[in-house]
Amino acid sequence: MNLHRRRFLELATLAIASPAAARVAKADAYPTRPVRILVGYAPGGVTDITARLIGPWLSERLGQQFVIDNRPGASGNIAAEAVARASPDGYTLLLVASNNAYNETLYERNRFNFIHDIAPVASISRDWFVMVVNPSFPAKTVAEFIAYAKTDRGKLNLGSSGAGSASQLYAELLKQMTGIDLAVVNYRGVGAALPDLLAGRLDVMFIPVATAIGYLKAGTLRPMGVTAGARIDALPDVPAIAEFVPGYEATNFTGLGAPAHTPAEVIAILNSQVNAALADPTFKVRVADLGMQPFASSSGEFGQFIGEYTERWAKVIRAAGIKAE
Repeated sequence: MNLHRRRFLELATLAIASPAAARVAKADAYPTRPVRILVGYAPGGVTDITARLIGPWLSERLGQQFVIDNRPGASGNIAAEAVARASPDGYTLLLVASNNAYNETLYERNRFNFIHDIAPVASISRDWFVMVVNPSFPAKTVAEFIAYAKTDRGKLNLGSSGAGSASQLYAELLKQMTGIDLAVVNYRGVGAALPDLLAGRLDVMFIPVATAIGYLKAGTLRPMGVTAGARIDALPDVPAIAEFVPGYEATNFTGLGAPAHTPAEVIAILNSQVNAALADPTFKVRVADLGMQPFASSSGEFGQFIGEYTERWAKVIRAAGIKAE
């Protein structure tokens, strides 16, 4: 078992023996005051929206306010560090997302360790990106794109929302699996790159499905393939990249984390309530409307998922020599 996977499994159960557990007299006593969910990005993005979906559910079910606290900066590291250093009592949580796993490799001098200092609580959602091009781009399929890229090696421009972002890493995985070359042009977010893609100054970009749908319906962008392992309900007519590149899959995720040593009783309460939300038909529809899929798990299963996810993308990042800007 690799180090990341083993450590997250340990954190999922460590609270049972933690001295902090003594501070919780009864599981049903939590929470007795408002709880903060820290989000590492500004309001409006997928991570923030996910927090604002699960927060009201937890507030209603647990009788205390779950307040969304946006702490943008350093690709989510500012929020993650604040939670890592918070009291492990269940009153400060982190909206965990894929970037936290990437950052474990991208940032070599963090003042905290995501794997050691954040305990997995509950997964919430998975979502995917779609590979898009300008409608004038000559290739019509992923297979044609790969062939075209090999004839114009290094001449195609890839739009990225930043060094080490999902939009870059998902393209990097395709590059490594197919041997193509793309010139990476980094922007400060997907929104900053899209005007150049729409104008034809960029050739290709990987963007969230929820972001892409409006452009695809308007015909201003053309989809090549989704990063899921198979076709998805939100874009049923768009093939998966895996149909052309077997084994290709790239998935975003969100969930809740807490400071290490948070009592097991608290983690169990939160995990149970998040999973109840993910089983609720109305909540599931709201998640699906955002182009995401409910992702339910135990805290231990979530820890195992994060550990394996972190290791997988660490290999991609190291092979490409990507560093945080």
